[in-house]
Amino acid sequence: MRIAVAGLHTECSTYNPVIAREADFRVLRGPSMLKDQYFDFLTHFPAEFITVLHARAIAGGPVENALYTKWKAEILDGIKAALPLDGVYLAMHGAMFVENMFDAEGDFIASVRDVVGPDVIIAASYDLHGNVSQKIVDGLDIFSTYRTAPHIDVPDTMRRAVTMLVRALRTGVRPKVAWAPVPVLLPGERTSTQDEPAKSFYTQLHEVEEPTGIWDASFQVGYVWADEPRSTACAVITGTDKAAIEKAATKLAQDYWDVREQFVFGMEVGPIDECVDRAIASKTGPVVLAESGDNPTGGGVGDRAEVLAALIARNAQGVIFAGIADKAATEAAYAAGVSATIPLHIGASLDPSSTPVDTTAEVVFLLEHENPLFREAVVRIGGIDLVLTVRRRPFHNIADFTKLGLDPRTAKIVAVKSGYLSPELGPIANPGIMALSPGVVDQFVERTVRNHTPRPSFPFDRDFAFVPQVKWSALAK
Repeated sequence: MRIAVAGLHTECSTYNPVIAREADFRVLRGPSMLKDQYFDFLTHFPAEFITVLHARAIAGGPVENALYTKWKAEILDGIKAALPLDGVYLAMHGAMFVENMFDAEGDFIASVRDVVGPDVIIAASYDLHGNVSQKIVDGLDIFSTYRTAPHIDVPDTMRRAVTMLVRALRTGVRPKVAWAPVPVLLPGERTSTQDEPAKSFYTQLHEVEEPTGIWDASFQVGYVWADEPRSTACAVITGTDKAAIEKAATKLAQDYWDVREQFVFGMEVGPIDECVDRAIASKTGPVVLAESGDNPTGGGVGDRAEVLAALIARNAQGVIFAGIADKAATEAAYAAGVSATIPLHIGASLDPSSTPVDTTAEVVFLLEHENPLFREAVVRIGGIDLVLTVRRRPFHNIADFTKLGLDPRTAKIVAVKSGYLSPELGPIANPGIMALSPGVVDQFVERTVRNHTPRPSFPFDRDFAFVPQVKWSALAK
């Protein structure tokens, strides 16, 4: 049982002007993939895995076309060299946008199918914020997606996809894939599975699965900050019983449509000034203040300074702000050294459309790292400890702070560039507040420019009817 493993995993806002290049990705190649904690679960399966290449990056802007072309060629060459194969497992995200290309995953999966031919079984795992197309479905025999947002079931989903693939190869039973698009496109912050109605909606997915006819029931919320023809929610079902698959896909699509108006933010929300005032006035803490419009894990640039400016203007005290991506400011802090007081120009270094902050700061901590790309500095501006970074990155885990000498549990306010709070920051938030701030992942999705998104589509359009239609993979016909 020979299975090739590969994938390109990233999420790209088409509104983000910063091109994603090779240095932004974590790349795994060859047999070493099986020793990495991301893929070591594969060693638990009774199969021979030929690991080719997997590239993964946090969400951002479009992927450089030349880079995509290079990696695609490397993966296809690796798969060709591994032939004959029984199966292929593709670990994907589903919302990759490549410069001057719509439906990058469709292009990638179709190319893999062309190499291995129609008889090899291909399985894919996705993020529920990925976008699906007929071209994607046509290339697959097996599909599974995350069922939690925040994503705490990534390993479970990857394992589920491979389990189905091994099951198909061992039994000789080849499943089919069908999907049912739903003209709804909402941000993850309004569809978190921690909150209703998504919590109940996703709970029912396993209820439509059974041991024989339906192997997997998946539902894609979709990725709202991609203005693409494939941007939509959809149900995706893998199984062997076509009648049961059609029934399940129709029901999930209709159920999601029926609750579309009920999706709301699961946190206190408001404009920046109002949220900062609330955080400062709070009698409890730490207040975790999420700057949603510049969230790097949603595709934000990560360099906006409007929230910082609001905190400085109010002389906020006891604040940890993590962080702002600004290479020049970070390197200025390293050049000056700890205890130095220096003038800093902060923000708008990657996307000049925002407003920077000019201030004076004391350097209080410099992270030692052999790679200059991973430099992180803590500077103090009055009552604010601000983290500056060379690269775009989120601060979602307690360890992200403590390695810099910061403890978010004892701060009065913790400001982070985030949407819904991560599993580690959520429990300490007392309370959590989300600023509906400007940026390339604007939560006011209705005001984003839509030149390619299918219409009508909720919430951009409201007065239209919908009847689910199930579409089959070309392999199922």
